[in-house]
Amino acid sequence: MALDVEEIAEDARDAYALDKSLRAHLREAIETHDVAAIDALMEPLHPADIADLLEQVSSAEREAWLTHWSSGIDGEVLSELEEGLREKVLDLLPDAQIAVAVRELDSDDVVDLLEDADEAQAEVILDALEPADRAAVEAAMSYPEDTAGRLMQREIVAVPEHWTVGEAIDYIRGQAGKLPEEFYHVILTDPRMKPTGYVMLGRLLATVRGVKLTDITEDSFRPIPATQPEEEVAYAFNQYHLISAPVVDDDGRLVGVITIDDAMIVLDMEAEEDILRLAGVGEESSLSDGIIETTKQRFPWLFVNLVTSIIASLVIAQFEVALATIVALAVLMPIVASMGGNAGTQSLTVAVRAIATKDLTASNLMRVVTREAGVGLINGAIFAVVMGIVGVVWFGTPMLGVVIGAAMIINLLVAGLAGILVPVVLDRLRIDPALASGAFVTTVTDIVGFFSFLGLAALLLL
Repeated sequence: MALDVEEIAEDARDAYALDKSLRAHLREAIETHDVAAIDALMEPLHPADIADLLEQVSSAEREAWLTHWSSGIDGEVLSELEEGLREKVLDLLPDAQIAVAVRELDSDDVVDLLEDADEAQAEVILDALEPADRAAVEAAMSYPEDTAGRLMQREIVAVPEHWTVGEAIDYIRGQAGKLPEEFYHVILTDPRMKPTGYVMLGRLLATVRGVKLTDITEDSFRPIPATQPEEEVAYAFNQYHLISAPVVDDDGRLVGVITIDDAMIVLDMEAEEDILRLAGVGEESSLSDGIIETTKQRFPWLFVNLVTSIIASLVIAQFEVALATIVALAVLMPIVASMGGNAGTQSLTVAVRAIATKDLTASNLMRVVTREAGVGLINGAIFAVVMGIVGVVWFGTPMLGVVIGAAMIINLLVAGLAGILVPVVLDRLRIDPALASGAFVTTVTDIVGFFSFLGLAALLLL
């Protein structure tokens, strides 16, 4: 029975994984230039799965695959690719294929492609669009990058606010072929094209024809300014459980709509960026990046770490006499710094995420700081006892156990406080906490750890 449960769990974990043999079959088809086999392998796959495969293969395989894939990559696959890889794929595609691919996309997806295209490719994409679509895309591109105006789609379903359910249904049916591929609300507008509410599509269809649309509007209606940063848009969708929201210009007029799929992509990207920044590997790092590109992304953060390590080493250098006299200090010193660094990283991770989700505010900052200080003291006291015993048993010097125990308490307390306060201060200074907090917290815990341990040793053991 236990084996069956394990097998079920394994199957559940891999429920959406690609067939393990698919990659091998694709490689064989690419090597033999078997166009029919490539088409047959790709035909049943979802665009997101094809995008995953493009990310998993090598650069050479990718180029050969796209060269021999007769049916060709379509717009949906391009929209599923992560940004760095999309740019590389666009470079491999002929202009005619790019033009065909973009015609089937909504305006927001076309904007995504334009952001990753070079000047020549951008012109090809724009020339492939109908005049009205091109005007809509160019209007979206006029908004600053990473704002709601770039995220929105221009295809909307809007009707006058004084209409009835029946009038709205008749209008929608008359727009066959012109409607967005997916929409969830019918937006109500006043004579100046300012949105005043919206009606859920399901509720519209379930209501008798004579009811006024204003009588069945949703409480979740929340217009979004076109210039609002996209991370704020994603926060609003997550916080207020939105599935779509109208976008308005500076005059409050309706210019587009954002749907939940786009908002969730932004949320995922923001979380991914935070993780990558905290690890110091660059916010756009990807498995498809080459050696040189990856090296360039990681080098600056390694250099920053080198500088902070030198600063910590300068602190150690002030206690050369103590280290030369008591060799045990050199053995135990890394333990204090390592424990402080790990404790600081724990607090830092919680703080950065809480700031991103707006859970850590001025009103609860002191409570959180007090909590982290308490956690640092308790953990410090516990590990102080453990390391005190280790110091006595290992080196036979009771006072050495006292020194390392006291240093452990001090460093874990400071680590907890630094992990919270450093990202908060950086956020107040308009510096991304995920980008810079790690280096500062590590420096603080190293310096405090070394100084407290070696300082107490020099004071009590020499």
